[in-house]
Amino acid sequence: MTKTLQAVYENGVLRPLEPLPLKEHQRVTVTVSDPSERWLDHEYMDRVRKDVAAMGPAPSLEEVRQALAKIPGRLSDDIRAEREIR
Repeated sequence: MTKTLQAVYENGVLRPLEPLPLKEHQRVTVTVSDPSERWLDHEYMDRVRKDVAAMGPAPSLEEVRQALAKIPGRLSDDIRAEREIR
């Protein structure tokens, strides 16, 4: 059984916040991760945020629809044609 769950560390003991289907005194392997230490490249994410902010406001749904309406043909025809090639 592999299960990810939250626990609280109290008085030197990890206490699960939900019941576990384990036998009394059963040995398990525990991997501990601190949610405040995310595996994230913060410098990269800061750069992405700046780049997105520099782009200005996102287009409205109506603007996207108008732009897509100018594309000739139908997407379903393109998909069928691509499937026939394979």
